[in-house]
Amino acid sequence: MSGTALSDTGAPWAATVLTLYPEMFPGPLGTSLAGRALERDLWRLDVTALRDYGLGRHRAVDDTPSGGGPGMVMRADVLAPAIDAAIEKCPGQALIYLTPRGQPLTQSRIRRLAAGPGVVVLCGRFEGVDQRLLDARPFEEVSLGDFILSGGELAALVLIDACVRLLPGVMGAHASQAEESFEGDLLEYPHYTRPDIWEGRAVPEVLTSGHHERIRSWRQERAEATTRERRPDLWARREARRRRGGGET
Repeated sequence: MSGTALSDTGAPWAATVLTLYPEMFPGPLGTSLAGRALERDLWRLDVTALRDYGLGRHRAVDDTPSGGGPGMVMRADVLAPAIDAAIEKCPGQALIYLTPRGQPLTQSRIRRLAAGPGVVVLCGRFEGVDQRLLDARPFEEVSLGDFILSGGELAALVLIDACVRLLPGVMGAHASQAEESFEGDLLEYPHYTRPDIWEGRAVPEVLTSGHHERIRSWRQERAEATTRERRPDLWARREARRRRGGGET
């Protein structure tokens, strides 16, 4: 299909999700941009039910923590066969475990994931997974932020959506991607539309001037000012890159 994001194997970009709750997928990924792209075969979604690999009559996937303590821990010997099957089926795909202990997910990492063949995402539950599994398989541990969710499924939806929207043919206006938040370590400038005056508040005059260079300059200034005020960490990173001679991205 023209515009389809193909990997080196000729297959579309794919996301494989390993979860105890397969009914949560595709969920939001079946609607809007991601859903339409899924229908058009611009990407593929495969979901593995971890309970199918569980032990005994109750398909157990967890056990009590070694050394004691609250909660339960997902067993390495249960998860490993599911992960190994996904790796064999999806060679070259990034193996992601979503955890608050992971490295913060950034737009630059999303771009690299979207440029590859796809992702295999393990969704943890309970207190997490046996550390030996993470040590034995080539996992990249990723965090969406300093907060706790009930499980990795919601985080998986976010990660996959962020990747899918960057695939060729998914978004209609590719030029808009270059001006989005986090591109070049800047937050996006504020947006306005009609009516020109609402509740006594006017659209900034420069945006209705028709002067494209003035508009571009105003947007750049507002993006920089917003970033300095709200995300000094991003601004510091941007300034450090510029001092190294990296310029704009």
